[in-house]
Amino acid sequence: MSRKLFGTDGVRGRANTHPMTAEMALRLGAAAGRWFRRDGRNRHRVVIGKDTRLSGYMLENALTAGLTSTGMNVLLLGPVPTPAVGFLTRSMRADLGIMISASHNPAEDNGIKFFGPDGFKLSDEAEAEIEAILAGDIALAQPAHIGRARRIEDGRGRYVEYAKTTFPAGQRLDGLKVVIDCANGAAYRAAPDVLWELGAEVIPLGVEPDGFNINAGVGSTHPEAAAAAVREHGAHLGISLDGDADRVMIVDEQGQVADGDQLMALLAGRWADAGRLRGGALVATVMSNLGLERFLQGRGLRLERTAVGDRYVVERMRGEGYNLGGEQSGHIVMTDYATTGDGLIAGLQVLAALADSGAAASELLRQFTPVPQMLKNVRYAAGADPLSADAVRAEIASAEARLAQSGRVLIRKSGTEPLIRVMAEAEDEAVLREVVDGIVAAVEKAAA
Repeated sequence: MSRKLFGTDGVRGRANTHPMTAEMALRLGAAAGRWFRRDGRNRHRVVIGKDTRLSGYMLENALTAGLTSTGMNVLLLGPVPTPAVGFLTRSMRADLGIMISASHNPAEDNGIKFFGPDGFKLSDEAEAEIEAILAGDIALAQPAHIGRARRIEDGRGRYVEYAKTTFPAGQRLDGLKVVIDCANGAAYRAAPDVLWELGAEVIPLGVEPDGFNINAGVGSTHPEAAAAAVREHGAHLGISLDGDADRVMIVDEQGQVADGDQLMALLAGRWADAGRLRGGALVATVMSNLGLERFLQGRGLRLERTAVGDRYVVERMRGEGYNLGGEQSGHIVMTDYATTGDGLIAGLQVLAALADSGAAASELLRQFTPVPQMLKNVRYAAGADPLSADAVRAEIASAEARLAQSGRVLIRKSGTEPLIRVMAEAEDEAVLREVVDGIVAAVEKAAA
């Protein structure tokens, strides 16, 4: 059974344009409700969170109507981080969790992500089954079995208290000055509260959402905003979250940005030293830098690679029993603490290392020297398949042979846009440019 509506991270698109319309959200809610009522029980619970996009109100109401029409009772959390939805789905014994967010995308976009009763994102197979229900006539509940909806006022507070428990017992952040950039998104209240309550001097940034400014010049896709604030205030560290706070970039005291690969290297090393890195491995995607893999090998650890998407990282972690993984883009997954990427809790882990070691952030966040990496995107027309062209295949084969053991080539289709992503790594930057440009030219010609 295939998926057409769901991408690599739920359903996503431009607000008020298919598939992000109120009509589709209503039907999607009804289909999800019907799928979760397969056992015939009359009452099920679903929690719904959202970020700060204006379109979140529209989609929240439409999803609620669809879910209640199939007998689901809906608990509305309001603006909370995506990992809070995963946490609250499980802690509140809900059958389903939904997050309304397009993550790091601009305010004009939105998305819908589903979580199962265990707090983890639904599998590809479950999403395909929901799509199949959506395509047919959805059986609605009898009048006496229509669901109820109510707002939950303490959802954010529950997550704040939980996040604080992930910080080492007995440690405090007293004396540390921390910039927290919330991207005008879902964590705009929760993240500053957690840091302040743990003792930090907090410099908040991106905490004035207006429905339109999420991720606009702030957040993990614009870490330069946090970097400027760190330098201006003489902060020890900057934490830059994205719109739904499931990813993070860290800024050191000099204003230099550390990506997810450096964060994973830091945590993997510390956890291995403490004997808590399960399986002696870190799980990351094919996009993570070759330098990370070499760093782990030097520590006697392994890098397990997956397809792009934090859900695939989590699936590998759960299947093999690993407890640390993530993406270069800043999703840091720690299944000891969370069911999905959690930017705030990852930031707390870095702060714990800072407080524990007494070292400067610039020292902690430079665990390895990255191998030069280049990524270019090529847009193609709907229905086209440039990667099947003989000329493109030949160019890719030539590039792989040229790099041999000194680098690697990764060519893939985007899961959310009609783009071919051309990525390569090589020690020699001149060779790197030639390889990437050659493949891009071949793809562009085939896509024309």
